[in-house]
Amino acid sequence: MTLWAGFFRGGMVVGVLAWVLLSGCTPSGTGPQDEEKEPYFLAGKSRISTLDYKGAVDCFEKALQANPRSAAAHFELAWLFDEKEVDPAAAIYHYMHYLQLRPKAENGDMANQRIMACKQALAATVSLGPLTDKMQHRLDQVAEDNKRLAEDNKRLTEELEKWSSYAARLQTLTNHTATPLATPAHVTPASPTLQSSTALSASSNPAAAGTPTSGAGSRNHTVKPGETPISIAKKYGVKLQALMAANPNVDPRRLRVGQILRLPGS
Repeated sequence: MTLWAGFFRGGMVVGVLAWVLLSGCTPSGTGPQDEEKEPYFLAGKSRISTLDYKGAVDCFEKALQANPRSAAAHFELAWLFDEKEVDPAAAIYHYMHYLQLRPKAENGDMANQRIMACKQALAATVSLGPLTDKMQHRLDQVAEDNKRLAEDNKRLTEELEKWSSYAARLQTLTNHTATPLATPAHVTPASPTLQSSTALSASSNPAAAGTPTSGAGSRNHTVKPGETPISIAKKYGVKLQALMAANPNVDPRRLRVGQILRLPGS
């Protein structure tokens, strides 16, 4: 009877051990819910609720000491180092361990995205070497030169715009003055011979210079210093266009003293 009782008790022990192994209830096989019930993990969540992030980090690290395969603790630490304590290297470390322990996690894509963001942030903090005083002075000098060049460029641009506007106005005035005037069909330009004889007559009689001269249906005027086509036209009461039409070979911008102008008939 004792022998059979011993066999019976041994069979029960073996059966219980087999059931434990198959059901995965060993400490290394704890599930997400068991990880989140761990005392240190609960303490870390409590510290987060009170905004004690450093204390939370300490609690979750102790939770990992108690259970190194706690994916939940790794994720909480990754989040803390990513968002609160700003340590990209530590965040990458815990995100990667979280994905190794839970490769099919629902938030796996988010964790991978945060890993890439942390890598970029980490690369931005890498220094290419110590910055000496000489290098800093050179950088300051380059920045000052760039500022001065920007100011000079702005000033030159304003000057260019001003001169471009002035040139456009000058071109408009020049084109307006140089517009050729139509010669009326009934006006006949004075011949060079007539102009020469009139000039000799005016020079021989200074009193008559610059006064209307009677002729065969035409009048002449000898240009005096300071006179312009406009002042001559006003003097004789004729239109400037008619005066210039009567003298098509005369450049109104280059009148010469002593030059003979033909006056249009009244």
